[in-house]
Amino acid sequence: MSNVIHSNEVERWGVFELTLEGGSEGNPYKEISLEAQFQYKHRTIKVDGFYDGNGVYKVRFMPDSVGEWSYSISSRVARLDGSAGSFVCIPPSAGNHGPVRVRDAVRFAYEDGKAYRPFGTTCYAWTHQEEALQLETLQTLGSSPFNKIRMCVFPKRYSFNMNEPDCFPFAGSREEGFDWTRFNPDYFARLERRIMELQQLGIEADLILFHPYDKGHWGFDRMDAETDEFYLRYVIARLSAYRNVWWSLANEFDFMAAKTMDDWDRFFRIVVESDPYQHLRSIHNGTKMYDPDTLVLYDHSKTWVTHVSMQYWELSPTNAWRKRYRKPVVVDECCYEGNLPQRWGNITGEEMTARFWDGFARGGYVGHGETFVHPEDIVWWSKGGRLYGDSPERIAFLRDILDEAPDSTEPLDSFRDAPTIGVEGQYYLQYFGIHRPAYRQLPLPEERRFQIDIVDTWNMTIHTLDGEHSGPVRVDLPGKPYIAIRARAL
Repeated sequence: MSNVIHSNEVERWGVFELTLEGGSEGNPYKEISLEAQFQYKHRTIKVDGFYDGNGVYKVRFMPDSVGEWSYSISSRVARLDGSAGSFVCIPPSAGNHGPVRVRDAVRFAYEDGKAYRPFGTTCYAWTHQEEALQLETLQTLGSSPFNKIRMCVFPKRYSFNMNEPDCFPFAGSREEGFDWTRFNPDYFARLERRIMELQQLGIEADLILFHPYDKGHWGFDRMDAETDEFYLRYVIARLSAYRNVWWSLANEFDFMAAKTMDDWDRFFRIVVESDPYQHLRSIHNGTKMYDPDTLVLYDHSKTWVTHVSMQYWELSPTNAWRKRYRKPVVVDECCYEGNLPQRWGNITGEEMTARFWDGFARGGYVGHGETFVHPEDIVWWSKGGRLYGDSPERIAFLRDILDEAPDSTEPLDSFRDAPTIGVEGQYYLQYFGIHRPAYRQLPLPEERRFQIDIVDTWNMTIHTLDGEHSGPVRVDLPGKPYIAIRARAL
């Protein structure tokens, strides 16, 4: 047996990888298991290893403390059992702030404490496209405002995405049949490469573990309970050491007819048990043709759900969801900018921008999507490629404004008739959406002086009022929609 350590120095929240050579007799995916114990001072963390094909077994670990770590491997297979060693965890490199965590009932933060506000986009099946298109998607993301992407582990078969991928998570193919007891390491190696490239761009990979866009074509949406668990544990063993991974149990979970609420509870428990790092966990709903009376929601108050992932076309319920669940609310899908015939895929860039502002001003977070008709059906929301819409640059403008806001910014529910976030006595950001008041009375504290800005969210302009202001002040406005007011203490 040989033992390969890919690096004896690993930065904090980086990936330490150990490679072990063993046998490939029988079915190693099912019949051979190994576990690693990593120890730092008095702490011990257990991590599952995985079979990577061709007689190779791997263990991946994300250290979270600087200093010397030791490890030992245990397995019922003698060739794998007993390996031991150590490595040094060094300080993180620039831009590495660790995994994203829930800070409180409203906010996210990286593990090092730096504030994180998700500005997400959706590209469900981008990693299932040809190489050139994947690279174009990464290039587009690199110049975009997005720091999170929703993406599927399984391929997607749906409108404007009917192409057959060249490899799958399970061994085999649709024509020859899939071997539900073996995985395809080549598929996962590609996915891991993309996750690392997203990490280098500062983008979180919100991985959708199940989805209904299969319709029995491949059968990934109707695997039996044993295969579901087999799949989940393997995915987590392979991918959980990447700090930018989130787990989305499903997209439109309620459209998966072969699964029950008990199944989703069980999947959450498996993820919690298997993930030593406790990455963020959510589940996303459908909308039954936008009929609010048939909206089916998972109970986001359950302890294993870290934050709310919502699909809804309007942002005003964000306030109610915040108060009901007392967890950060991400409206990952609120319709898409584009011109597809489906009504979820043809809102204007102006409306997409307005929904972002409205959701953020209510103390939530909003996801972007783009769905423009393309001669080769290369639609961003599914395949990636290029962005053609008007909203991304305006979302970037919003992100720049919020990056300048205090980390402690939160919804100010005392401002009842216009959504407002801020810090009492220090910072206020109020958004009017489709409303167009001629002026606004802003109740600023008497004891502090403020600079007041009028923000045109569509034209991306900021007009600063003359002078310094305190106490109740009348702010004259341009009398048109999509205006915000910002007041900052001097």
